[in-house]
Amino acid sequence: MCGIVGYIGKNDTKKFLIDGLKELEYRGYDSAGIALLGDDGIETYKAVGKLINLEEKITQNCTNCFETPVGIGHTRWATHGKPTEINAHPHLGAYSFVVHNGIIENYKELKDELISQGIEFLSQTDTEVIVHLFEKFHKITNNTKEAFCKTIEALHGAYAILLITKADKDKIFFAKSGSPMIIGKSQNEIFFASSDAPLIGYASEVIYLEDGEFGEADQNGISFYSNNTTKWNKLQTSKQLAQKNGFRFFMEKEIYEQSEVASDCMLGRIKDNGISFDEISLDFFDDIRDIKICACGTSYHAGLTGSYLLQRLGNIRCEVEIASEFRYKEPILDKNTLFVVISQSGETADTLEALKMAKNSGLKTLAICNVDNSSITRVADVTLLTRAGIEKGVASTKAFTTQTLVLWMLSLYIGKIKNSINNNLLQNELRTLREVPRVLKIDSSIHEKCKRLSKRYLHGHGFFFIGRDVFYPLALEGALKLKEISYLHAEGYPAGEMKHGPIALADPELFTIALMPQNLLYDKIKSNVEELSARDSTICAISPLNFELADDFIKTNLCDHYMLEFFEMLVALQLLSQEISIRLGNDVDMPRNLAKSVTVE
Repeated sequence: MCGIVGYIGKNDTKKFLIDGLKELEYRGYDSAGIALLGDDGIETYKAVGKLINLEEKITQNCTNCFETPVGIGHTRWATHGKPTEINAHPHLGAYSFVVHNGIIENYKELKDELISQGIEFLSQTDTEVIVHLFEKFHKITNNTKEAFCKTIEALHGAYAILLITKADKDKIFFAKSGSPMIIGKSQNEIFFASSDAPLIGYASEVIYLEDGEFGEADQNGISFYSNNTTKWNKLQTSKQLAQKNGFRFFMEKEIYEQSEVASDCMLGRIKDNGISFDEISLDFFDDIRDIKICACGTSYHAGLTGSYLLQRLGNIRCEVEIASEFRYKEPILDKNTLFVVISQSGETADTLEALKMAKNSGLKTLAICNVDNSSITRVADVTLLTRAGIEKGVASTKAFTTQTLVLWMLSLYIGKIKNSINNNLLQNELRTLREVPRVLKIDSSIHEKCKRLSKRYLHGHGFFFIGRDVFYPLALEGALKLKEISYLHAEGYPAGEMKHGPIALADPELFTIALMPQNLLYDKIKSNVEELSARDSTICAISPLNFELADDFIKTNLCDHYMLEFFEMLVALQLLSQEISIRLGNDVDMPRNLAKSVTVE
């Protein structure tokens, strides 16, 4: 973890590496480093913390750096070993350097064997075994290609690897298995990166590597040691979507973009007589009796929301699984089950492995994803893209919105093809879907109210976010947003579960964020909130209806459908979490300890 860049060419290597790492900052990191390879040798620079620390170190120590046509860089999110300069990438051997995303599962066995052969390790990481293995095999074979092949053969786990060596100073060796890696090219230049963002404006065409692909690159081109049938793809040339455009944070910009991306998500899919997905063949659901959704984090919350809609509107049984648990519970998989995975990045390791399990068991698979050409989209039988655009804030916002919209549309699509939804209800749902972009346009008064309220919620011993039906997964998502960026303890609960234990925590320093929609179980949630208020919990109600027991109140608009209330409350939760985090002085876009793309278990 978490970001990789590499460069071969005759332009400013250092600039591309640093600029590329900046484009990957949104993925989360705690240290960074680069290695530069030229005729005079290898120079490496590493620093803990933000990239500005690395830039300052390079400025102080690299005033007369040699010309370097080859370089690699990395932002690290610690998995093995603390965030220190020694543990930061690139990792060095006697004459080689490596950067790596993922986890080498057999690193302990490899490390013990190498230590027994007299090799000394400097770091606590799993990555360092790669460079020492390579140099061990190189000393035996005196051939860099053979040494790299033997190294990759010895590794078990997930990895994206770039390796440079004095023994073959014009080349970068690369390998990919379970962690994303893209190769880009332009005239006389080769680029490597973990995602598209660093390559925009540099590369004209890219290859999205498949698992098991590895080889070498130099200024003459790319040579694959493995079988490769991947074709070059055109790359977009504008970075405009990745800029803040006057907002304080990317997260804030992305909250405000939700109205626009909701329209993009539904474009061409809502017809007068129902939902149309060009990606799905007419017979795709013929033998499907139920659905299993598998996802992690925010995507899991979208999946939970979708499960209510799929059963209510699609009249099809639906279960939702956390991907990291599903993989190890020896699941019973029925070939009449549609296996649906949800991932913003398309690279979520646990979700990807769960998808592969379903495929291997013969299930039909469908992915809901934001990133085309990602690992998950390439494995799934069918992909429904969410069209959310670039999401740089680590705490997901517009991805959740579009994932939920796709699941809502999928519910109506299934309901119609299975004749389980009457035309009046279908038309009402279609009309409501068309209203979502309007509801997601942020009322400045709501944002100002969240700013004012935020100063009251900076202390206490925790938060309850409570809701019922689809507002329960929304409560989970609201609690997650607050935890992610404010570092305050928060839990989401079904409101009816309060009396079954959690209410024991209620006191004035326990803050309850209550989601109280007019159109869905209002009297039930009102009763649950009254129980908490009677025990002196501080209540912040989000509702279109006045609630006299609330200590604080965020008033939403009167709507005639619970899903319009859902999306309006979603925006309020996102803004409240952001404003609390800002008052606490946190970096909203890059919260501590988190990564945007979780490409390891």
